This record gives sequence, C-alpha cells and structure tokens, in this order.
Amino acid sequence: MNKVSAYFRDSYRELLEKVTWPTWQQLQQSTMIVLIATLIITAIVWVMDLGIASALQFFYSFFKS
Repeated sequence: MNKVSAYFRDSYRELLEKVTWPTWQQLQQSTMIVLIATLIITAIVWVMDLGIASALQFFYSFFKS
C-alpha cells in the first residue's frame, strides 16, 4: 500500500512542479494547427472516397444487364 500512495504523491508532485503548461496563446496556436490539419486530411479522404466511388461505379456499369 505504501508504494501506491508514493506513486500518487509523486504523480501529483510531478504534475504541479515538473510539467510545463502551455500559455493561452500557445494553446490557441496549437488548436488552430490541429483544426487546419484535420480539415485538410478530411478533404483528402473525401476526394479519395469520391474517386473510388466513381471508379467502382464505372467498373460496375460493365456488368449491368
């Protein structure tokens, strides 16, 4: 039980003393970078989905009776 309490005590101390928290400006900047990257990746996946859907539709059109 002593090890468990030492673990939580050390974790709490590390959280307060050793962690470097970002400033509000850094947090906003990082958030914008993540949002922009998410939008770009979403757009790429959307274009790939449209391309594959069109290719499959073209391929399946050969087998329609």
